Amino acid sequence: MNFDPVPFRVSIELGLWVTAILFVLCLPAAWIFARSTRPWLVWIESLGSMPLVLSPTVLGFYLLLLLSPKGPLGAFFLSVFGIRLAFSFPAIVIGSCVSSLPFMLGALKTGIVAIPSHILDASATLGKGRLETVFRVAIPNMRPAIFSGLVNTFAHTLGEFGVVLMIGGSIPGVTKVVSIAVYERVESLDFAGAQAYAIVLVGASYAGVLALNIAQRRAGRR
Repeated sequence: MNFDPVPFRVSIELGLWVTAILFVLCLPAAWIFARSTRPWLVWIESLGSMPLVLSPTVLGFYLLLLLSPKGPLGAFFLSVFGIRLAFSFPAIVIGSCVSSLPFMLGALKTGIVAIPSHILDASATLGKGRLETVFRVAIPNMRPAIFSGLVNTFAHTLGEFGVVLMIGGSIPGVTKVVSIAVYERVESLDFAGAQAYAIVLVGASYAGVLALNIAQRRAGRR
C-alpha cells in the first residue's frame, strides 16, 4: 500500500484558508442578518444557504463556468493578473468557501441572536461604538457559537468532494484532497489504501464533533 500524506496537507491548508476567510466575511454578515429588520435581506440570506440543499455537482458546475477562462471571474483574473483560476488551489478555496458558507454563517447568526438585547443596549448606553460593542461584548458572549462555526466549517471543508473535483480536478499537491484520494483508491480497487485515508478522516471528524459537544455542554452548565 502506497500511502501519500500530501492530500492531507492540501486538505488541511484548504480547511484553514476557508475557515479563516469565512469567519472574517460571515461575522459582519451574520450581524446584519441577525440585527436588521429589512425584509429584503431574507432573499440574500436564502441565497447563502443554497449550498445546504443544492447538489455539490450542480454547484461545482456553475462555479466552473464562473471561474473558467471564459467565465466572468476567470476571464478577469486571467486578463488582469495573469492567473488561471480553474483547476488551481485558489479555485478550490473559492468553491469551498461557497460550499461551506452556511455552516459558518448559520452558527454565527445563532450566536448573535442568542445575545440578550439589553446587553447590547447597555453597551450603547455607555457610549461604546458599534465596532467596540462587537469585539468587547458580542464576541465574548458568543464563543460557543464561534467555536461551532469554526469546527463545522473546517470539518465540512475537509470532507468536501463534489465541488472540489468539479473546479479543481485531481492535481497532486495542488487540488487533490483526501476525499478525492479515497475515491481514486476505490476506483482502482485499492480498498486498503482507501481505508487508510478514510480512517484518518473518520477520526478527525469524530474528534471535531466530540470537541464541539464538550464545549456546548460546558457552555450549557455555565
